[in-house]
Order: sequence, then C-alpha cells, then structure tokens
Amino acid sequence: MTLLERLNTSDRFASGIGAQLVEVREGYACAELTVEERHLNAAGVCQGGVIYTLADLAFAGVCNCHGTLTLGVNTSISFMKSAQLGEKIIAEATEVLDHHKLPYCDIRVRNEQGEVLAGMTGLGYRTRKDYEFDALM
Repeated sequence: MTLLERLNTSDRFASGIGAQLVEVREGYACAELTVEERHLNAAGVCQGGVIYTLADLAFAGVCNCHGTLTLGVNTSISFMKSAQLGEKIIAEATEVLDHHKLPYCDIRVRNEQGEVLAGMTGLGYRTRKDYEFDALM
C-alpha cells in the first residue's frame, strides 16, 4: 500500500468529509475537496473546520513521507477568503524544515483560480515508530 492510499483510507475523519490526498512526494503533499452543502456554515460559506481538516491532511502527507510516524503538535491557521459551494479547494503542503524530531511545514489552501483561502503552519513530532508503506504514490 502506498502512503497516499494509507492516509486516504486510515484518516477516517478527512475521508468522511470528502478530503483526499492526490499527490505525495518527498517534501510535498497535495489534498483536494469539493465544497458541498454539508460543508457550509450558518453564513452559507465553507466552515473553517473543513478547510483546516483539508490542510491537516496535506500536512500529514508531507510529514509522514519519510517513513516515521509523525503527528502534529502545533498548528496555526489564518483564513483569508471564504470557499463557496461547488468550489474545489486545494491544500498544498511543503516541508520547510526536515528536522529529525520536529519537522516544520507550510500549507496553503487555494481555490481553483489560485486565490489563497487560508495559510497554515505546522510543527510535527516524529515518533520512534515506523510508518510503513510501499511507495509514496
């Protein structure tokens, strides 16, 4: 099983809202979701938790690509623009620092027009456990 397949099947919350990793390579991961009715908040726009979950899935992809189970220990997200019903939103995560214990990542969430909807930073913690997969994709 590839890392992409493993995370898409084992992250039940992200899968449950329709978020999917579409690309994972060393130092980079990309996840996508199409905003549906169930994702809308009381203001009629995509709920922030949906955007955060998409960014977090991309964060998991980039952090775990080295084969060591890595968990998020600190994240910060800023929302800049609303996502609308029917829009595909894309989270791209890049590893800024590949530290042996505390990797640091930058995640941007955009719409299909390339407009930045949210920016997130993430600090991971690499455990001593192997995270096994056959290939990244």
